[in-house]
Amino acid sequence: MQNRQEQISQVVVTAGQMRDIEERIFAAGMPVVALMEKVAGLIARRIQEIPPTPLKKGGNIASNSHFLRGSPQAGGSRVGILAGPGHNGADALAVARELHFRGDEVWIYSPFSQLKELTSQHLQYAQSLGIPIYQTIEQLPDSNLLIDGLFGFGLERNLIDPIASAINQLNELSVPIYSIDLPSGLHTDTGEVLGTAIRATHTFCLGLWKLAFFQDQALEYLGKAELIDFDIPLADVEAVIKNTPRIKRITPATALATLPLPRPPVTHKYKEGHLLLICGSRRYAGGAILTGLGARASGVGMLSIAVPESLKSLLVSHLPEALIVSCPETETGAIAHLQLPEKTDLSSFDAIACGPGLTQDATPVVQQVIESDRPLILDADGLNILAQMGAIATLKKRQAVTVLTPHTGEFQRLFPDVTDAKHHRVKAVQEAAAQSGAVVLLKGARTAIANPQGVVWIVSESTPALARGGSGDVLTGLLGGLLAQAATKQIPGENIVATAAWWHSQAGIIAAQERTELGVDAFTLTQYLMKSLI
Repeated sequence: MQNRQEQISQVVVTAGQMRDIEERIFAAGMPVVALMEKVAGLIARRIQEIPPTPLKKGGNIASNSHFLRGSPQAGGSRVGILAGPGHNGADALAVARELHFRGDEVWIYSPFSQLKELTSQHLQYAQSLGIPIYQTIEQLPDSNLLIDGLFGFGLERNLIDPIASAINQLNELSVPIYSIDLPSGLHTDTGEVLGTAIRATHTFCLGLWKLAFFQDQALEYLGKAELIDFDIPLADVEAVIKNTPRIKRITPATALATLPLPRPPVTHKYKEGHLLLICGSRRYAGGAILTGLGARASGVGMLSIAVPESLKSLLVSHLPEALIVSCPETETGAIAHLQLPEKTDLSSFDAIACGPGLTQDATPVVQQVIESDRPLILDADGLNILAQMGAIATLKKRQAVTVLTPHTGEFQRLFPDVTDAKHHRVKAVQEAAAQSGAVVLLKGARTAIANPQGVVWIVSESTPALARGGSGDVLTGLLGGLLAQAATKQIPGENIVATAAWWHSQAGIIAAQERTELGVDAFTLTQYLMKSLI
């Protein structure tokens, strides 16, 4: 049984869902002002706990010298509060008061003439405390930290001058900016920049994770994100999201719980899954090696790798424990057709992974495995061949689990008529899975996985170190090995896909911490897969 904190940390909501949840809380009797005070206290505490952030690079200090004339006075930091007209602004003003009472030197930027009643009351009280309030960007004094409370979740219109110009000037400063709930100017669901947006150093997401935090286009604005849990009752969350497809963060606890561990004390290799990899060509031999190494790390009981006959000795040298299936090859060095061992056919395997390094000359092989009744992963050229066949019509004929692992370009070739994945990747992956009947894993800075029922899992952490050729091959092998084991243990296929994506991402993060983002080639990545579980 998951504890409340773990359950809350998995939930991802849209702006509409968050609004409905808050309305339930207030209708039950929670005063808005009481919740605001609780949130302000939590944020003020976190601000004082977070170590100082290195100054941003690129700030034009000379042209903005009125912001950075000195260092913080003794006794506290010098904090600027950016307060908007709505309840996000009221949150910021409550934080301003908390920081003022804790000894920080605080000033407020409030450029709006029309404020919500509660926001106006907070501003009036701040003024009574002697906190300076400014209406124009030119008036602002120096600070060494800014708190962004201009706009919260639910913003849908483009920002215009003068506030757009003010945000652009604030972004030019070498001053850390902490945003409350969401950087001002981002669309809550798509992560789209609405004209312009605050580039936050740190974002405090309030209550529940918003969808924007997992859209690639928003990431450069969010900085380091963390959830401020203000104790939303799970019953209210469930009441709002129960009849809609779930969008969930993959957390370490859920990923580790899905792994086929521990193994029973009495078992053998045939009970731990048998995976068939179909990969490689004379031109792309490395793809077969990397996929095999990824599969090895999964702990799969038996590993067979079908490659062109000219690659057999190379694969044996790198993966001596695997059964290397030597297949006839075309003049171009691709697999001409599968030639499995005697008394073996595709039904002998618990899962098949096909695609890395194949080249499109292996089209007959891909067609053959698609027609099989085995759980199947298609990647790389397996996806390109599928796109030529007509992905949706072809996949609808399959009875077994199919997993597709495209990057954005491959996704667009497979599903040209669904939502643009660059604009709204979660909606796009949901539509693709629903139309094809496959589990679709869309790679990216925030990998998203959807099943045909519309449930989405999101990998909330990654690293640009994985933007290297071959890292996707490692994922295919790792995923294939886990899927083969899942087939023998009745673990839902889509859950194991999410776990594999999380595991792969964690290995990249740990490798980058030790070797920098430049030092994580795909082969090195395979050596960190085990480290990420220890």
